[in-house]
Amino acid sequence: MAGPLTHAMQPDEAFFHQPSGAVRFWVVIGDAQVGASVAMQTLHYRYQPQRSDDDALETYRAHVDEIHAAVRRRVAGGSIEPVMLREPDLAPRPPAR
Repeated sequence: MAGPLTHAMQPDEAFFHQPSGAVRFWVVIGDAQVGASVAMQTLHYRYQPQRSDDDALETYRAHVDEIHAAVRRRVAGGSIEPVMLREPDLAPRPPAR
């Protein structure tokens, strides 16, 4: 499921990939490191729509738990690596009853 990581990249190190305009990161699911990404625009419109100077990596770090939970939901639903999150994946979820 998960590919090998190079020594330059640790699983807990997210980074902004300029050519794709996305934050790339890994999420631990079971015994695997699952690669995932979320576009700068997705982060902006979900978390910082009122700003014009937001930083995608800072926004990712501020919402890392919610973003990682979305990756886990996608994998549980059958998505394979790399998981590319979209706006609906990060939409506010109704409270559990």
